[in-house]
Amino acid sequence: MRKNINNKLIKGDKNMKRYNRKKNIRWNTMKILVTGFLLVIVTGAVLLWLPVSNQKPIEFFDALFTSASAVCVTGLVTIIPQTQFTLFGKVILLILIQIGGLGIIACVTAFFFLLRRQITVRERMVIQETYNADSIGGIVGMVRRILIGTFTVEGVGALFYAVQFVPEYGLLRGIGYSIFHSVSAFCNAGIDILGSDSLAKYICNPLINITTMLLIILSGIGFSVWYDVLGNIKKIRKKEIPGKWWFTRLRLHSKLAIVTTLILLAVGTLLTFLLEYHNPDTIGHLSFGEKWMASAFQSVTTRTAGYSTFSQAGMHEETRFLNILLMFIGGSPGGTAGGVKTTTIAMLTLTCIAFVRGGQDTECFGRRISAQNVRMGFVTVVLALICYLTGTTLIAVFEADKLSFLNIMYETASALGTVGLTADLTSHLCRESQAVIIALMYIGRVGPVTIALLFAGKKNQKDRVRTLPTNNILVG
Repeated sequence: MRKNINNKLIKGDKNMKRYNRKKNIRWNTMKILVTGFLLVIVTGAVLLWLPVSNQKPIEFFDALFTSASAVCVTGLVTIIPQTQFTLFGKVILLILIQIGGLGIIACVTAFFFLLRRQITVRERMVIQETYNADSIGGIVGMVRRILIGTFTVEGVGALFYAVQFVPEYGLLRGIGYSIFHSVSAFCNAGIDILGSDSLAKYICNPLINITTMLLIILSGIGFSVWYDVLGNIKKIRKKEIPGKWWFTRLRLHSKLAIVTTLILLAVGTLLTFLLEYHNPDTIGHLSFGEKWMASAFQSVTTRTAGYSTFSQAGMHEETRFLNILLMFIGGSPGGTAGGVKTTTIAMLTLTCIAFVRGGQDTECFGRRISAQNVRMGFVTVVLALICYLTGTTLIAVFEADKLSFLNIMYETASALGTVGLTADLTSHLCRESQAVIIALMYIGRVGPVTIALLFAGKKNQKDRVRTLPTNNILVG
């Protein structure tokens, strides 16, 4: 008996040590992400501030804002990159966008690959925690596939862009523009070097529109969905599963991300088309087919891309409010998109439906979503709302009676969702308001939950064994 008790105590002690070790790795991962992005932003700001990067003098704050926007893959700018930066500055801007899109951990891992350095077990555990993988087995291969997939898609996108840009701008400049905008679109940055009107001159160009939309959708759906779909396609080609099972054999996350994305894109396109149909400042002057293409592009770009083909300030207020909702949701987890994520909103919607119907579990595609997932989704949305409302309030105070409140809401939603769409507002804000925008972009990229957990500190182990009496309160 005593021996059994001792064995249980030893086993419990080992489990506690394993739990603490995992907690420490998670804590260190959060610190790496938070400090890593901050260091890259500051370093990028210094490089963009150098005279060699600029065609004309630039204030350090503007360089800092641009660097933060690039690293946080947002796209809001206080200057015009085309006329402000030299070739060196544009290359630095491109590198910052690529780092921001891939993430600090993926970029460091890629650097280790180039050096042919062995990835240690501890580093593999950090990567696992970053990508929320089930185990460290095959984690390095997964990162390698993400890097290869990213550069492949960006390369293909650059080729399609080159068909338009090379004849228009010449060989060298056309290739440079193609690479830059392919990376910017795939990383959901939305920063362009074409001028002050983003892609407005290409509003009727199917090649530029479709290429940009595909790059945004592919990156915003999430890398895990990529390889889940590709894995099923491979099984179908090998005749391991019937072709009709390509969707049913997907993981629950992939199904939810794909279906929710398609619904949001369809609803966004339809409502934009209907609301802006007769608006001469947006799509009112276009043909019927061009209106559909412009509406689809606007719906897609709210996935946190930031490119635009018509004036955001010219939209009706109801359309701008619709875009605020879409920007707040953003893209899917595991990709380059921001926002509270499609799967989070879908999960909470299903939870509400289940509760109204008297159910206890959140069900989706014949599966039950864990209560831990639901709690995390709820916390994510609440923290994002707190950040959004705080940022909006601060800017409204700083810009008292100067700007439309809806435009301020549009700007802050764009910053927090790392979108980059603006109602021609960013450059007109005071420095205090621009500082708030920088903070929102940073929080949106790193994640409000990550910031909150980091400030909350490590969990007290005594709280894990404490049980408090249960009471009810009045709700609703």
